[in-house]
Amino acid sequence: MKVKPEISWSDFEKIDIRSGTIISVHDFEKARKPSYQLEIDFGDLGIRKSSAQITSLYSKEDLLGKQILAVVNFPKKQIANFFSECLVLGVYGENPTDITLITPSMPVKNGWVVG
Repeated sequence: MKVKPEISWSDFEKIDIRSGTIISVHDFEKARKPSYQLEIDFGDLGIRKSSAQITSLYSKEDLLGKQILAVVNFPKKQIANFFSECLVLGVYGENPTDITLITPSMPVKNGWVVG
């Protein structure tokens, strides 16, 4: 896989990546690809929803209480009857459905900024 085009530091600074804790997980029955509907606590930023295609490697029980990293400053995206308010970050495996979540290696406060 090729490296994407170079960006400036100011481009990177526009991305708001925060820590959060998954507080609820539901099957997303209306999604075209197997997905979960997540509610994530971002501390002072509040609770945000996300649709995540992470069913291949994670059960709902695995995800509940898990700290994750997410981009919180994308516009809302409608997926079927659901509005996704943030993008949970993960790493694609050899199989594109095998997505491993990016998580803090130690507990951090919800809403802390990645930089």
